[in-house]
Amino acid sequence: MARKAPAVAVLLASWALAGCGVSDTRPEAAGAPAGGGRAVGAAGWVRAYFVAPNGTWPVSRAASAGAGPQTALDALLAGPTRNERDRGLVTALPAGRHRVRAAAVGPGVVDLYLPWLVVELDGVAVDQLVCTAAAAPGIPGGKRPTDVVVRVYESGESKEPWEVRCDETGTAVPVAAPPTAR
Repeated sequence: MARKAPAVAVLLASWALAGCGVSDTRPEAAGAPAGGGRAVGAAGWVRAYFVAPNGTWPVSRAASAGAGPQTALDALLAGPTRNERDRGLVTALPAGRHRVRAAAVGPGVVDLYLPWLVVELDGVAVDQLVCTAAAAPGIPGGKRPTDVVVRVYESGESKEPWEVRCDETGTAVPVAAPPTAR
């Protein structure tokens, strides 16, 4: 009887597969391709970077058509939603209402005006700001966020801005100086 059990199992499996409704004829048209994802129309998306246990983590937020770096930074400053907090996302930005200004100023360049000095911020807070600005829609030039230069202007400082990029890990990194000619 023990030898019959595997044979019976194979027989039952073949009967079940034979009746699954797949015909042995030619392929049939199944209709239009699947749709979904980003909607085309009045709404667009911005990406805000929040803090997860292992670094920054981007979240997408719906935004109106024509959204740009300022809209993305406003979404970041609003903080994580309840659902995002329930998933463990937080912000390292200082508490309170702060005005951070951001504008796309040229192909692949965003100016970011902070109400703080960079040294007053936690490093991951700087990552949040820079990566959110770099990933914002509306930056001319069609560059990937990792190729966008973010020029950071610090509160009360009149010196040249700090030029950074957001790398693939969601970390702000200085823009390397171009090699000098020999």
